[in-house]
Amino acid sequence: MTKKETAISFLQLAGSGRVEEAFDKFTATDFFHHNQYFQGNREALKKAMEEAHHTSPNKSIEIKYCYADGNTVITHSLVVKQNMEIAVVHIFRFSGDKIVELWDLGQPIEKDSPNENGLF
Repeated sequence: MTKKETAISFLQLAGSGRVEEAFDKFTATDFFHHNQYFQGNREALKKAMEEAHHTSPNKSIEIKYCYADGNTVITHSLVVKQNMEIAVVHIFRFSGDKIVELWDLGQPIEKDSPNENGLF
């Protein structure tokens, strides 16, 4: 499996609520992240993702673009929730075939944005 395929599989599993499986299959035990709302360790993000799925589950996640350069993979995705759509960028750093570091940046998609180009 390529790093791009691993990143996409991780997002699809975690985004569908299979968070434990996503972390077990695709992240290193020393995984850490940079989401400013949670402690930076593996367990904190896993717990936050599980709680988010229970309180506001994703309806879908569609990876629009995926780029790889060495040990880095970047995805640009459309996440659809019950009451909003969000453009999300994930940056993954790999060690071998496992994700060891993650950044995520999201922006709600405004229905009446004046930008005719959209977020994708």
